[in-house]
Amino acid sequence: MVTAVYVAFIGLPLLALVIRAVLADGFPSSLTTPIAMRALRLSLLTSIASVVVIVLVGTPVAYLLARRTTRVLRTVDLLIEMPLVLPPVVAGVAMLMAFGRRGLLGGPLEAVGLSLPFTTAAVVFAQVFVAAPFFIRAAKIGFQSVDTELEEISQTLGHSPWTTFWRLTLPLSWPALAGGLALSWARALSEFGATIMFAGNFLDRTQTMPLAILTAMESDVAAALGLGLMLLVASAFVLVILGLVARARFNGPPGVGP
Repeated sequence: MVTAVYVAFIGLPLLALVIRAVLADGFPSSLTTPIAMRALRLSLLTSIASVVVIVLVGTPVAYLLARRTTRVLRTVDLLIEMPLVLPPVVAGVAMLMAFGRRGLLGGPLEAVGLSLPFTTAAVVFAQVFVAAPFFIRAAKIGFQSVDTELEEISQTLGHSPWTTFWRLTLPLSWPALAGGLALSWARALSEFGATIMFAGNFLDRTQTMPLAILTAMESDVAAALGLGLMLLVASAFVLVILGLVARARFNGPPGVGP
């Protein structure tokens, strides 16, 4: 009974969103309105850019945290996971205090001609800030699941650390990395609080899909419902990916090259 109540509590709002969006006047056209298309384009560009940054920076960080344990690294690990529990609005304010014109680095950045707040780059900064922990945490767990003895054997056979990582560690930990990647992309795509505080809500520059929903609710509910349905579909897509990743992990790791 409790399970049924909880499922209804979660499912009914989602079902209501789908029904209201589909039955809204001009539903098909609401998906292709200028505000929807611009917000969708900006969200895809910034979230993909954020994921690229997260993978490039987060992978070595996760590997270091998985292979070494010191008091300093435990502190770093705690700091990395802070955005998971930090309210996004607070994250946005903190980024303003760090990178804003009057922030700690605002003066030096302006001295070299850089101004981050209320730009598209600020959107990427906000997304990386809140989404990176999802990938780093999953990647660290994945790397920890790989037996270090296998890496040592690989290197005693003449393979370099980089070759060992690329051909042994990475294939064995790929399900965890893929799951973390999907979660971090979904978090970046849905980011709202840090973005609106640090980047603002400017059409074609910082107005991502969540911010466009807020704007559309003031004048065009159908467009807001259409955008909401898009994000719902994206979330469902991520869940499907996570299910496939979990199945791949259950079936065992892929073959590892020689």
